[in-house]
Amino acid sequence: MSKFQKTTLATALLLVTAQSSAAGFQVSEHSASGLGRAFAGEAAVADNASVLARNPAAMSRFKQAQFTVVGSYVEPNVDIEGVSDSALAGPRDVSRLDADNIVHSAFVPATYFIQPINDKFAVGVGLFSTYGVATEFEKDYAAGTAAGTTDLMTFNINPSVSFKATEQLSLGLGLNATYGTATVERYQGDLAGKIPGSPTGTPADATYFEMEGDTWGFGWNAGVLFEFNESNRVGLAYRSQVDMEFEGDFKGLTSGGQTVNAGLDLPLPATAEFSGYHVLTQSFAVSYSVLWTQWSKFEELKATSSDCLPADGECFLKEEDFDDNIRYSIGAEYTIDQIVLRAGFAYDKSAGETTLSIPESDRFWYTAGATYNVSPALSLDFGLAYIYVEEVDFTESTTPGVEYGFKSSGDAIIASAQANYRF
Repeated sequence: MSKFQKTTLATALLLVTAQSSAAGFQVSEHSASGLGRAFAGEAAVADNASVLARNPAAMSRFKQAQFTVVGSYVEPNVDIEGVSDSALAGPRDVSRLDADNIVHSAFVPATYFIQPINDKFAVGVGLFSTYGVATEFEKDYAAGTAAGTTDLMTFNINPSVSFKATEQLSLGLGLNATYGTATVERYQGDLAGKIPGSPTGTPADATYFEMEGDTWGFGWNAGVLFEFNESNRVGLAYRSQVDMEFEGDFKGLTSGGQTVNAGLDLPLPATAEFSGYHVLTQSFAVSYSVLWTQWSKFEELKATSSDCLPADGECFLKEEDFDDNIRYSIGAEYTIDQIVLRAGFAYDKSAGETTLSIPESDRFWYTAGATYNVSPALSLDFGLAYIYVEEVDFTESTTPGVEYGFKSSGDAIIASAQANYRF
């Protein structure tokens, strides 16, 4: 695919850098209404068409067509502090390992449409992101071979169908076509002039390697919704793993230092979610979710090409130590006339060991939001979240004999707005 075609496709799909605010590099910003309750109950609430991002079975609750458009702004603040240095030249001033604001802010859009066919069937389509990350260090950063730029963007096209099997039980199934772009850049840093084959006096910001590529991946999702009555329901949803087999240009440790074609395989992990929604009084309702993500499938970042050195064709390899994780959330809603007020809390357990490219840690979500029902056809949603990221110490090895110690800390603010229109 030409560079022009890549740019055109990215623009057409409103594809932007979706910075992960959840565990690993998962993107949760699928709706403003969900953000207000910390995404609790997302597989069961079904208060607007954004439920497509979680549970297609819930489309059976819609009696008329609905269109939803969402925009979320993520403002992260992640800082890295150097705490130890055992590099080749011996211990030195660790402040040279400090880096501020390594994660970029991002705008994350999403769009959904649901069309009931009859009393039994409904169809819909969702356009949203499920995974993304963007970390960037200065090119002359000391630990350049482990830091640099790591940028993953994905955009998911998700057509779905639901079937109301009984008055209480609904089933849903969807297909997923995911477009992704990936960029990985690393720089010489402290190893400048020390890497075999590199010229003496090589600057710290000289390229160690870089790779850029894009691809399509495909998967499926399914869901079940069980309604005890109009006020109480639970949902169970599953989204399959999507294997992204990136192919693109690699420049680094290659024969003759030429740019070659290389491949990088990256699994977007499977997820499963159980949610509940319960209306306790005419004005007050509660929701909850348990979301499991199969992060253990993410084992490494590895690019390969027959033209890479050494002869085994391994262009670069970064081992990752990730395990399956669980996110717990609880939310509440209070209705006053045409306004619905929301609040929520979530605990998002770390999915793996922290690295410079993926600053991973436990996260605590504190959220609030509201819906204003402008008319029977139009409603507006707003959500705001503060995410506290637990401080964590970690080490990073660039090459044998070069190890650095770090401390990562940060937080994030998410603001989201949404419009829903019923036809």
